Amino acid sequence: MFAAREGMRRYENGGPPTSPRIIRRNIFGHAQIECCVDKEVEGVSDTKDAAERYAGAAMLLPRFLRETAMALSEDGRSRAEELRLRTGRRLSVLLPNGERELSGETIRRSDLDGMLELATGASAHTARDAISAGYVTVAGGYRIGLCGTAAVRGGAVTGFRFISSAAIRVSRQIVGAADGVVAGVCNGGTVRSTLVISPPGAGKTTLLRDIVRTLSRGGSPGIPGFRIALADERGEVAAMLDGQPQMDVGPRTDVLDSCPKAEAVMMLLRSMNPQVVALDEITAPDDVRAIKYAANCGVKLLATAHADTPDDLRARPIYRELLEAGIFEKAVVIRKENGARVYELIDLRRTVW
Repeated sequence: MFAAREGMRRYENGGPPTSPRIIRRNIFGHAQIECCVDKEVEGVSDTKDAAERYAGAAMLLPRFLRETAMALSEDGRSRAEELRLRTGRRLSVLLPNGERELSGETIRRSDLDGMLELATGASAHTARDAISAGYVTVAGGYRIGLCGTAAVRGGAVTGFRFISSAAIRVSRQIVGAADGVVAGVCNGGTVRSTLVISPPGAGKTTLLRDIVRTLSRGGSPGIPGFRIALADERGEVAAMLDGQPQMDVGPRTDVLDSCPKAEAVMMLLRSMNPQVVALDEITAPDDVRAIKYAANCGVKLLATAHADTPDDLRARPIYRELLEAGIFEKAVVIRKENGARVYELIDLRRTVW
């Protein structure tokens, strides 16, 4: 299905191989907020590590494209979020301020075939389920999103006949991202059900992952270490590969991936006896019903949602239902100020909805 043909000849074998926080306080309506400036965005964190993660993503490219990708400045490599490939176009890189096309040769369909063959271990069959979902996860936690001509059988997508575009996400785990908010999420040895909200691409999953890691690990005052069940439908939090998380989600975390969130939550409640259930991106009424059921079972919840502000969250019926039910005690709102990522920890119990 994904014969590399000429593209494989241009491919060289090989594979991918606590930032500081500033705390200040202010008032948001009736709720006290703790603002945490993520200086990683300001370039204070380890840019070398970020550039190395970018280099790992570039290793998934054909050699001629890899050289183009690595010609990007160190600052650009440390800030890059994705590498984008489109047939008939040049390689581009997604940066915080937008997508930038790089110099070099145009990409052929055979280059995309070759990339995918290598990424899946030269076996499209073994990656069929992930490919039919539109992505594949590879060693190191790198995720390749795919687009093209779908192959449909019996009314279901089974894969792709042709690949025309690919997006290689530069996976980064920011250990310590949750340092400024975790004391509010967990205090007195009790986890407070928390909702992380922001627009797309602002870092919800990164923050959720580090909250999960921190609470699962424990060892800090007031954090004994909790059993956490992670419903990772799209594989973006733990980045499971062959049953092994590619991201550190803590020693007491059990992961169920590639399963619809609502069903995953119910399965985890029955099978893993969790103290906390975590899930990424509440998007459907079924998700809300599963969250309500888990809360009624006495389980604490960590989740993310797309919204610009708490008011924006309240304006959406699916989220308003959760807010009015009082399931979540805290919210972390992610926004940017002068290029820096800021976390606002809001006490939802003191906010009038």
